[in-house]
Amino acid sequence: MSEQDNRKGALIMIAVTAIFAAQDGISRHLAESYNTYMVVMIRFWFFAVFAIWMSSRTKGGLARAIRAHHPYLQLFRSALLVLEIYVMIAAFVALGLIETHAIFIAYPLLVAALSGPVLGEKVGWRRWTAIGIGFIGVLVILKPGFGVFSPASILAVTAALMFSLYALLTRKVADKDSSATSMFWTGTVGAVISTLVGMWFWQPMVGGDWVWMAILCLTAVAGHGLMIKAYEIAEASAVQPFSYMQLVFGAFVGMTFFGDILRPNVAVGAVIVVGAGLFTLWRQRQRKVKVVPRPAIRP
Repeated sequence: MSEQDNRKGALIMIAVTAIFAAQDGISRHLAESYNTYMVVMIRFWFFAVFAIWMSSRTKGGLARAIRAHHPYLQLFRSALLVLEIYVMIAAFVALGLIETHAIFIAYPLLVAALSGPVLGEKVGWRRWTAIGIGFIGVLVILKPGFGVFSPASILAVTAALMFSLYALLTRKVADKDSSATSMFWTGTVGAVISTLVGMWFWQPMVGGDWVWMAILCLTAVAGHGLMIKAYEIAEASAVQPFSYMQLVFGAFVGMTFFGDILRPNVAVGAVIVVGAGLFTLWRQRQRKVKVVPRPAIRP
């Protein structure tokens, strides 16, 4: 791919991170007034429609997308994503956007660390060192015994772990299942599971909040579509580093609309985590080995 394509892909990825930050802010806003299970259910309804539409446009259409070589793994990873979204939104409400994003951005390091036991890939000492430094950054953010370190921070750590496993399983099923198949299963299975849970927690929603709900669903579809486009026209290793921009946009949304405060330890820890993550991506590119998969999307 050309340098121009990589540059265009990077710009699209920056737009994606801004959209996702806005999406997280809207999720937090709605979750403060409505049950999280209901919000996630409605999000997955729209995501399922999008996934079915996208799958139908690929070679072989829906008939091919439905046929999975790893049906049980597809089922598990899709259910895992639903649970991760529940946990993530709870963290937004309890901990705030800044602290949650600062902890969550460690997930590429977790992917690298878990790629050995889950995928059987070799992780060299340089990347293990970067992973260790990155987790030191997480400890700086958590500041054990003070400030951010609280039961709420466990939510963000758990979400990062769950999303890392989801990303690795997405990589694992990709050996035989196409991206259309994975997207179809993610959307439809997620919609079924979230509905089975969310239908018991339905709450009347006022007119203005339905507008926010519609925007939330549209941002999920727009973000997903743009990310697919970014990876179609550019190398994954060229655009992946720009996913860290979500921390910047998330901090802006949190401070502007929710009164979140950027504490010094959170800023320092986030810089350490991002630096370690960028190093692992650099090593990935040097070795021409895809240790960190394309980030899967939380609808």
